Amino acid sequence: MSKTTPATLALTKSGIPFALATYDYEAGAERVGLQAAEAMGVSPGIVLKTLMVEVDGKPACVVVPSDQEVNMKKVAAAFGGKAAQMMKPDTAERLTGYKVGGISPFGQRKQVPTAVEEMATLEDEIFLNGGQRGLQIRMRPDDLIAALNAKAADLIR
Repeated sequence: MSKTTPATLALTKSGIPFALATYDYEAGAERVGLQAAEAMGVSPGIVLKTLMVEVDGKPACVVVPSDQEVNMKKVAAAFGGKAAQMMKPDTAERLTGYKVGGISPFGQRKQVPTAVEEMATLEDEIFLNGGQRGLQIRMRPDDLIAALNAKAADLIR
């Protein structure tokens, strides 16, 4: 497994500190984030999943704990929109340059507005996808917000 991805390159270029962790990705796992947390032996609340959404037809990215579900009304409100829905997988892959199960908020082909679940910002460190299935980035939540110029918002049910 290569540990150099557009996500790791973007973080390195920005000078933001991070570390990498790997796990054995199981194709077909129903919930990738939960599988990653279990494989790495960490709480699923600190393993964040990256979801691509459309808010009023425009692409956006939300980052939430893997053991939580997003609330689309809250997602729409976070971006000042009226309605939000999950992006179709093939559209998300084309837009980000990553495969579903490996989508990272960093180094996407086209950077889109990003919101991070505010509860995740209270953690000392978090894990998120490194741009490849089985590769996780470990970093501080404040650095995540800064690297993406993201906003913290209430996004979960």
